[in-house]
Amino acid sequence: MAASIKKVGICGSGIMGSGLAEVAAKAGYDVVVRSRSKATADAMITSIEKGLDKQVSREKITADDKAAILGRLSATAKIADLADCGLVIESVVEDLAVKTALFAELDKAVKPGAILATNTSTLPVVEMAMATGRPDRVCGIHFFNPATAMPLVEVVTPITASDDTIAEANAFVAQCGKSGVQVKDRAGFIVNALLFPYLNNAVRIWETGTASMEDIDTAMKGGCNFPMGPFALLDLVGLDTSLSILEALHAEFADPNYAAVPTLRRLVAAGKLGRKSGEGFYKY
Repeated sequence: MAASIKKVGICGSGIMGSGLAEVAAKAGYDVVVRSRSKATADAMITSIEKGLDKQVSREKITADDKAAILGRLSATAKIADLADCGLVIESVVEDLAVKTALFAELDKAVKPGAILATNTSTLPVVEMAMATGRPDRVCGIHFFNPATAMPLVEVVTPITASDDTIAEANAFVAQCGKSGVQVKDRAGFIVNALLFPYLNNAVRIWETGTASMEDIDTAMKGGCNFPMGPFALLDLVGLDTSLSILEALHAEFADPNYAAVPTLRRLVAAGKLGRKSGEGFYKY
């Protein structure tokens, strides 16, 4: 276990926040889950417990394992309750203004020397770092969805981060049983910078009438050995999240491959966000 990190704070009660909390608790860390309301934070713990029950029934973990994991989890609505965490990871909405405001709050509440990390998939980590008085202790620790299953984590180094901070972040990732890759603080990092032009262009091909969504998905699974086609993957990621990522990439690089196609914008405007809303490119 990373020597300086014994307790981990998670800010955000969505799917990613829940996954991060479960991964860290399974790795042996005490975990404090913080949401804007105590009810939401409690609901997140309940959701994790249900998932653990399924793992017990499938004999992936024991009942004692489940009890130990839950014993390391607590919920709060107060940022002050994160004060003694050695690491806090935010996983709130992909909005830079929201994230920088949260980092400024965390900087005041969390003990000096603790690492403040972002799970952002695209946004500039350095801007969050500069919202604090400890820019050397801020980095990106980008888990993929679902965090409990996906083996990869991108450890993102802004120009402000110290070597010790990145070393401790890597030790945390290893303790969580994940494979960490090192990446500089550029929009999209590795995975999304390569993935989203592909996803965007898949929609563009469909818009031109080249092939149906179903056939494009089938082609990419059968022709490239991908586990999912691009439309199914967009629905899984969330069309609103996908649009935000493309906008951030386009803002940084001005590459036309990152300019979100019209259909994606219209689906988001209509509230058709993918699996989480019941409909996106496909219906669920």
